[in-house]
Amino acid sequence: MNTLMPKEKVSKSSKEKKNPNAPKRGLSAYMFFSQDNRAKVKEDNPEASFGTIGKLLGEKWKGLSDQEKKPYLEKAEADKKRYEKEKAAQNE
Repeated sequence: MNTLMPKEKVSKSSKEKKNPNAPKRGLSAYMFFSQDNRAKVKEDNPEASFGTIGKLLGEKWKGLSDQEKKPYLEKAEADKKRYEKEKAAQNE
């Protein structure tokens, strides 16, 4: 005999709605790198699918030295500060 009770269904309306005016989260250093290099990777591999392009970008990112990653890390840090500032302003 099965004594397990069925899970209660949570209605979608009970979930709090996301604020459309909320600030967008800061991008990671990898995302800034990806934005800068996606067109070049796509140009070099025109037959590549979206997933393959992502893998190629990931491999390129892993191959970068700390010095080569530095500008992207700085952009990510600045974007994080922007997000925190906007979030604090929204909560006031």
